[in-house]
Amino acid sequence: MLANPSTKYRAFPGVDLPNREWPNNQITSPPVWMSTDLRDGNQALIDPMSVETKLRMFKALVEIGFKQIEIGFPSASQTDFDFTRLLIEGGHIPDDVTIEVLVQARYELIERTVESVRGAKQVILHLYNPLAPSFRRIVYQTDKAGVKDIALQGTRWVKELIAQAPEVDWVYQYSPEMFSSTELPFAKEVCDAVVDLWEPSIDNKIILNLPATVEMATPNTFADQIEWMHKNLQQREAIIISVHPHNDRGTAVAAAELALMAGADRVEGCLFGNGERTGNVDLVTLALNLYSQGIHPQLDFSRLDQIRQLVESCTQLPVHPRHPYAGELVFTAFSGSHQDAIKKGLACQDRNAMWEVPYLPVDPADFNRSYDAVVRVNSQSGKGGVSFLLQQAIGLELPRRLQIEFSALVQEVSDQTGKEISSEQIVQLFSEAYLAVNHPFVYSRSNIHEQDHQTTIALNLQHGGQAVEIEGCGNGPVDAAAKGLSQFCEHAIEVVDYNEHAVGAGSEAAAVCYLEVKIADHKAVFGVGQDCNITVAALKALINAINRSA
Repeated sequence: MLANPSTKYRAFPGVDLPNREWPNNQITSPPVWMSTDLRDGNQALIDPMSVETKLRMFKALVEIGFKQIEIGFPSASQTDFDFTRLLIEGGHIPDDVTIEVLVQARYELIERTVESVRGAKQVILHLYNPLAPSFRRIVYQTDKAGVKDIALQGTRWVKELIAQAPEVDWVYQYSPEMFSSTELPFAKEVCDAVVDLWEPSIDNKIILNLPATVEMATPNTFADQIEWMHKNLQQREAIIISVHPHNDRGTAVAAAELALMAGADRVEGCLFGNGERTGNVDLVTLALNLYSQGIHPQLDFSRLDQIRQLVESCTQLPVHPRHPYAGELVFTAFSGSHQDAIKKGLACQDRNAMWEVPYLPVDPADFNRSYDAVVRVNSQSGKGGVSFLLQQAIGLELPRRLQIEFSALVQEVSDQTGKEISSEQIVQLFSEAYLAVNHPFVYSRSNIHEQDHQTTIALNLQHGGQAVEIEGCGNGPVDAAAKGLSQFCEHAIEVVDYNEHAVGAGSEAAAVCYLEVKIADHKAVFGVGQDCNITVAALKALINAINRSA
């Protein structure tokens, strides 16, 4: 890196817009969405999609709810031409969906494009040419008049050639490519000239797509550019202002949101931000940002995991596990404090109330994502996460002190392995530590008798492989068993705390008991017992606690 990058790179100039209004505006409704996954997204792939793969993607985009879909560049690729014909001749385009096709301002290419969409119900013909100074000087070696003439001549050819396909309901879209690095007065001059030549109306609008072909400025500067155009374009009432932000600076979503606040009506982008270089604006994130603010985007991402898997399959590009909303880990907490807050938030969240769960900006269930992956455990996790996973996996609701005790055991294992511990491993670890503790005592059966507010018990146990019967008397079965075992073990056994709950319902229900037991002057330990009989579950918990202490 250069010690002084200003010798090679210049700061992007701001826009003189002293009375800008967009900072005080709010987005209150979704934009017109246009998916360019099958064109811009596809051309950026190492291995472009086949016709069959593009059809799978097209059907998915329709199912999500896109009403405008750019299907390709039919004049530049035989695959795209064949795909366009397949959609039309195969009847794959719903009546409420408009396909869009891209073309450069060359007569033979426009002619080929019109041929490709013959018979379609409605088509957006999208013509583009660059206007920016670097393109005028380096690529076209011409001046402003030269690139303006390309735009106007291309528009004339479009008007001439679409007349040969009157069966199509045509919409014209013009993109001054590299808009964001073009002088605003010149961009306006060319756009106004194209609009005048096209002669749109309020009922038959033209689309002016203003792309940040390369993202070169902060999102607020792009918003200034859009507001300037919004306020200064002629015939604004007959124009749909569209934006096509790229993500070179990593702020395409912010740029699109601010552009909508600044007057844009429409957004072009791709699912998960696929596209050239760092990609196009991510329409999933953009749409679900609206959803998180109480605005339905009119796109359906209920099956978000399946959509992600389909896009990964079609593009051969993985979606990052931390990708907003859709990533595998975005609703996952490893941190102990985060887990505890999420666990408490989910416990008290009213289904009909406003969503207010700490660390989760939206409810994963809205996208058919289960809560199983909300909390995952590694060495950074705490008691809340461990207990949450046990509750989710097998219905156990550990008392707080048992949560602390068991989480220390889980953390010890995680520290040793250096890896995440799965729900299945946690269940196995809990079972081995608290339920399958069979030495020195194993419960066989018990006989309980109550008389005059006193309980006597005869415990039949295995002790060191030998059958023994232990008798005790107390104010309940657990107290009587503790006193009998105290005499047998020659140590005082005291039940410090008792908790119980049911797991399951109906005939399949079982009782789970948690006993915190102190033996002699040793530290209190927990025992856990499970049985269809609540008394037997409590006795098993007592014996497991003694075994664990031993």
